[in-house]
Amino acid sequence: MEMKNLIVISGLVLAALTMSFTFSTKAAFSWEKTDLFAGEIPQGVPHEVTFTFTNTGDAPLVITRTQGSCGCTATAFTEEAIAPGDQGWVRATYNAAKVGAFNKTVTVYSNAEGEPTVLRLRGEVVSQE
Repeated sequence: MEMKNLIVISGLVLAALTMSFTFSTKAAFSWEKTDLFAGEIPQGVPHEVTFTFTNTGDAPLVITRTQGSCGCTATAFTEEAIAPGDQGWVRATYNAAKVGAFNKTVTVYSNAEGEPTVLRLRGEVVSQE
């Protein structure tokens, strides 16, 4: 093979590899807040907060599951794929059964770059007496 042809082929291979890296697509979270302080909440009254985000990536973002740090924190989330530029949410509901300060987390698993994400809900449950 001539040297000229080898150089041309090498250049084409390098260009193809560069383009494949340039056009890779990823989903990405941009959270409004990842740590929410609920303040004082009455004992026995479940407290619900919603964490919102925008998909700032260039591929659809899919949340596969969420997990609360204990059984006292229920979770829900946007179940459909979130297109680039669109918003979604993760909801956490704390049961507020025990009096005192609380610091609970929700772990979000998805196809986003840098996953999983840990969200935090803090506050204090006060007696209603």
